[in-house]
Amino acid sequence: PTSAQVSADPQPGRFRYTLDNNVLTTEQRQFYEDNGYLLIKKLVSDEDIERFRKEFMRICNREVKVPGAMIMKDESLRSQYGQSEKVVNKVQDFQEDEELFRYCTLPEVLKYVECFTGPNIMAMHTMLINKLPDSDQQTFLHPMHQDLHYFPFRPAARIVCSWTAMERADQDNGCLVVQPGTHKEPLKPHGYPKWEGKTNKLFHGLLDEDEKSPRVHVVMEKGDTVFFHPLLIHGSGINKTSGFRKSISCHFASSECYYIDVKNTTQEDLEKELVEMVHTKYNATSVELRDIWNFRARLVQGQRINL
Repeated sequence: PTSAQVSADPQPGRFRYTLDNNVLTTEQRQFYEDNGYLLIKKLVSDEDIERFRKEFMRICNREVKVPGAMIMKDESLRSQYGQSEKVVNKVQDFQEDEELFRYCTLPEVLKYVECFTGPNIMAMHTMLINKLPDSDQQTFLHPMHQDLHYFPFRPAARIVCSWTAMERADQDNGCLVVQPGTHKEPLKPHGYPKWEGKTNKLFHGLLDEDEKSPRVHVVMEKGDTVFFHPLLIHGSGINKTSGFRKSISCHFASSECYYIDVKNTTQEDLEKELVEMVHTKYNATSVELRDIWNFRARLVQGQRINL
C-alpha cells in the first residue's frame, strides 16, 4: 500500500504496538499499548552521556565537522557568542559522527527497540538537542506534533523513538510533554504555527490542536530513556532556567518498513520544503524524499531489507 493513511499494522491478539519479547513485562506492554510511550529509568550510563556531551562540545567548537549533519543555531545569539554551546540548539543527522552514533548502537537501547521493531533495525533519524535558556522569546518552544509527519515510511507501529535525557528534564527546563493515547489517532495535518516570528525551520506543529486533550509532563533524570510511537502527539516547553537541557535521540524502524508516496497527502508540503533545502545546500537537482532518507538511514542490527 502507498496510502499515507496506513497507520498501525494490528497484530492478532492483545498487543498491536509491541511484538512478543522477553524484555518488557506485560504491564509495560499494556502501558505502551494504552499510552503510546514507555519510560525506562537509568538506561544509559553517566559515562556514555559524558562522552556524548564532550562530542557535542567539540562540534560546537568546530573541532569536529560532521558530514551531512545539520547544525541548528539561534542566529540572534550568534553575533554575541559565535558558534558555541550558547548558540547551537540542535545537531541533526549525526549518523556520520562515530562517537554520537554509538548511541544508536548501545545494546541496552537496542534491546528495548527490538520489542517495537523486531530484529532488523534501522537508525533513521538522529538528533542531539540542546534546549537553550529561553524565557522571553519562546524561540525553542516546539509545538505539539506527530513525528510520523516527517517520515515517508510505514507501518507506523514498527517505528519507535528512543529519547534519552542527558540531564534532569522537568517543567522548568522544557521537558517532553505528551498526550497519552493519541498514537491511536491518524496522522493529522501539520504546518507552521501562527506564532509571530517564533517559528524555527521545519518545526512543524499540528494545525488543529485539541487544547483540552490531557497532557503529561515527562519528568526524567539523567540516563532515563522514553520510547514513543511516531503518532503520539508531543512537544516541549520553554527552558526557563539559565542552564542547557540536553537530550539525545534516534528514530528506529524495522528494515521491513517500506517507503510510501506522499503526493496528495498532508506530508506533501514538507517534502517540497525538504527537497528545496537539499537543493539549496548541495545544489542537487532531482532529489526525492526517499533519497534523503536513504542517505540518513543506517543498519544497526539484523538485515537491511526495504529501507
